Formats: sequence, C-alpha cells, structure tokens
Amino acid sequence: MPGQAGALGREGRPNKSTLSYANQHRPAALYEDLFWSLAGRFRQRQQLGPRQHKFRFKNKLLSLDSTTISLCLALFPWAKFRRAKGGVKAHVLLDHDDYMPSYVLITEAKRHDSKILHLLRLAPGSIIVMDRAYNHFRQFAAWIAQEVFFVTRMKENTVYEVIEHRPVPHHRNILADDIIRIPGIDAESPCPIPLRRIVVWDAENQREIVLLTNHLEFGATTVAEIYRERWQIELFFKALKQNLKVKTFVGVSENALRIQIWTALIALLLVKWLHHLSKANWSLSNLASMLRLNLFTYRDLLDWLQDPFNTPPITPLPEQLTLSLV
Repeated sequence: MPGQAGALGREGRPNKSTLSYANQHRPAALYEDLFWSLAGRFRQRQQLGPRQHKFRFKNKLLSLDSTTISLCLALFPWAKFRRAKGGVKAHVLLDHDDYMPSYVLITEAKRHDSKILHLLRLAPGSIIVMDRAYNHFRQFAAWIAQEVFFVTRMKENTVYEVIEHRPVPHHRNILADDIIRIPGIDAESPCPIPLRRIVVWDAENQREIVLLTNHLEFGATTVAEIYRERWQIELFFKALKQNLKVKTFVGVSENALRIQIWTALIALLLVKWLHHLSKANWSLSNLASMLRLNLFTYRDLLDWLQDPFNTPPITPLPEQLTLSLV
C-alpha cells in the first residue's frame, strides 16, 4: 500500500524484478549463516522458550522429518520432481529444547528422506525420533555403535524374530513389548544388535502403532510419549508454511529460492524470540497475526509485548530540527 511504503521511507513499492535480480546475485549462504548465528545467540541466552513436555530423562531429544514445497515446473525447471511437477524438500532436525532447527538441508524433492541420515552428527546419548520413511538398519547399527538412541515407526513388511516377550504395563495403551532381531541375508544382519518392538494402541484413530527403538531401559509408555512428541515438528512445518506464507517466490533461480526459505526461517526464529518475551498468553500463530496488524503502528515493540492491549500513542508530527548557521 502507498501509505505503508511511505512509512518505510519509500515513495512506492520496490519492483519485483529488482528483488528478483538481487536474490539471483546475492549468495543464499549469507542468510543461512545469519540464521545459525541468531539461533546460537538466542540459545546461549535461553531466549527461545522451554520444552513443553517435561520428560524425566536428561537426554537431548530431536525429531527428524522433511516437508516438500511444490513449485511450477515451467518456472523452476531445475527443480524437477515428477513428470509435470517441480519441488524442493527441506529436511529439518528439530531440537525439542526450544522447538527450533538444529540442522536444515534443502535438496531436490525427489531425494529420499533416508539418504540424508549419514549427514547428521548426533552427540552420544541423544534420542532421535523419526517416521518409518527413515527406516535404515545399517544406519541404526552405526548409531548404536555411537551410543545414539532412536525411536521410529516400524515398516509393516519388516522381517524380524522375537527373542523375548516383556511384560506390558496394566491399564495403559501398550499392547506388546518385545525384544527382536532383524535377520540379514547370508547370516549378515544389517543391524546385529537386538532391538525393541513396542505396539501402542492409538485410541483416537482406532489403530495400532508399531514402534522400533534401541533403548532397552525406558518404560514402554515413555517410548510411546517420545514418539508422540514428534508431532512438534509437524507444528513447526505448519507454522513455516501458513504463518510465513512460503507459497509465492520472488525469483526463480535456485539461489533466490534458497534465500526466501532461509529468510522465512529467520522470521520464524524472530517470532519465536518475541513469543518468549511476550507476557500475553498467545499461541505462536496468534502472535504472528498480531504482529502483522501492528507492523506500521507507531509504538515501542517491547512495550507492546508487555501490554499489547494498551492504546497506541498518537503518531507524532515530524520534528523540524534547527540548523544554526551562526
């Protein structure tokens, strides 16, 4: 709007072609570095909010998943996904201490999720939660050797042998708790260490969920709650796509697309920080909506976060400074 452009010190909107040219020639790595620099600073000062679910264990909890951003193949020919469709995929490792990424990789949409597992660097004792698309038993064996724990859904066609039946807790949603072995081909198992198969009853959707983990000490209900906490990464993707509108793009080059994704992540990081500072009991999406409504209101942002329903001050008249020529 003209009034909004004037508030930013411009007579009109910047041309889309100008932004497109800038995004094509400005390196996306600059925005990637800025995101990680800001994230590190906020985390060091504990300014991104605490974990919502309070587990008794002290292990680092992480969720891994990806989201596909669809693109028009005619405009983005380099991002070929299917026959008549383009797209890119953002692989995210979410830290449950603050529900923000600790790792992000942007690839072509056709890359399989499990192909990025070897790129992750996880500290011993970490717990990584994934969906069944990430079932990769040789990678599981590598994580076991590194003392990394995983919780995932088991594929229905997985071949296994039960070597021990464990007792299940009474009056809970645990149907089975077994120690299993994954047989290999020609006596060479892709995962030689015994694993744990837990069957959970999902009352809401009236179905069984079969979990697979290498953690043999946690209670079965705790393992089920760990997998349930994976829903936080779905909420993260929802916030990224809906609240920040990563649907239309300025520029069609790969570099321009990466810039817009990283700037969206930076914006989400800043909203998360403001959500931590705010005294209002708003959800993250409500705060993002209120920020959009108050972008061009003349008021102090931190004061507004403390008292968002206070009457905004009257817009002051421009102050003419005197220039002494004597």
